Amino acid sequence: MSRNSPSDVASTPLTTAWRESSARVAHAEQVLAGLPPRRERESEQQARLDAAVEDARLARGEFLDEHAQAVYDALTEGSTVYLWLDELVRAAAGMFPGLVPTEAQMSRERALAQQDKEGREIDQAIFFSAVLRQPRAGAHLLESLVRPRPQALDLLADFTARGTVDLGTLTVERVGEAAYVTVTNPGSLNAEDNDLIAAMDVAVDLALLDDGVKVGVLRGGEMTHPKYRGRRVFSAGINLVHLSRGRISYVDFLLRRELGYLSKIQRGLLLPAGEFGRRARTVQKPWIAAVDTFAIGGGMQLLFVFDRVIAASDSFFSLPAAQEGIIPGAGNLRLPRIAGTRVARQVILSGRRIRATEPDARLICDEVVDPADMDAAVRTAVAELAAPAVVANRAMLNLAEEPPEVFRAYMAEFALQQGLRLYAKDVMDKTTKFGAGT
Repeated sequence: MSRNSPSDVASTPLTTAWRESSARVAHAEQVLAGLPPRRERESEQQARLDAAVEDARLARGEFLDEHAQAVYDALTEGSTVYLWLDELVRAAAGMFPGLVPTEAQMSRERALAQQDKEGREIDQAIFFSAVLRQPRAGAHLLESLVRPRPQALDLLADFTARGTVDLGTLTVERVGEAAYVTVTNPGSLNAEDNDLIAAMDVAVDLALLDDGVKVGVLRGGEMTHPKYRGRRVFSAGINLVHLSRGRISYVDFLLRRELGYLSKIQRGLLLPAGEFGRRARTVQKPWIAAVDTFAIGGGMQLLFVFDRVIAASDSFFSLPAAQEGIIPGAGNLRLPRIAGTRVARQVILSGRRIRATEPDARLICDEVVDPADMDAAVRTAVAELAAPAVVANRAMLNLAEEPPEVFRAYMAEFALQQGLRLYAKDVMDKTTKFGAGT
């Protein structure tokens, strides 16, 4: 059975069950088709649409509550086919019309500012949350997303031979036994956007696939911003200007970030059977984060999956997601374990900033050094973590600290709640300010 051919499954009980629910989805689309663009609507028109959309989402949720595993099996041929996130929603749109947005619908959404969108990504959130809630489907989806990206496989031979690659928003360079991933997005203070997430996915793959690399290092490059010109910056977190302009993708940023390269750093890269030998195997390596100047928002979140965090003494950490209106990835899962619940609540709920010289900073980083000594400290850490037994021990530590089932259950709820927050009124109200760069 082809997962992309609706006609092949038109008469199955599963698709029949969906057709019975999809009339409510079709009604919402009919209401929307008769309305002007969002900014031009009267309040009564928007209220009528909101009611229809809510009913359509209830229909999707009710169907998936009962059939999510069967839907996933149909899309992946019984969990025998690995699909990326974007491939999975495209297949679902083809096999179960209306269950998730079509590519044409999403293309129209992507052309709009965040406050002008219809919120179709919430329908994707309902779908992914339901899949992740299923133990078997969720586990298979998580496996699917820690495979090497095709671009990394295409670049691997050249990277292995030359020891360097430029991915636009970052570079990867092999120096001795380390792969240095340097983020070079200076115009936005190394803020994260869709392109950077895609590049990070490839960079992490290359570091893990190259047998000459024993340790990965992530560091920010030098800035051109007037305030930080010539200084290295680790990360300013999510690119809020891109968010306001509707250019932060739920699938390609918010989900892919957590389930893709961050999971690869923490749990390793899956090399499926048949592609890299007769048996599937996972490649893991230790990772070092070198924090210069600041690690804000998503930048701070990154630190929670690294084996060694080295911070310059003039740097700071903050996680202002609650002020921005969104959920800080898996930070709510990991920070309480790392720093304790009181510090986690202060940072996540109240936006507390922790300077590297404060005592509580030692809960976040392993070592604080003078900015001039950062290079030497990183080299020393590379030598220590390149020891043969490190890989096995860090794998067991990660397994004990965050079992895969715990992560899957968290991500099932995160997938839904983050989709809802992305279109919450307070977030939409803030997008004008973000777009103005204030």
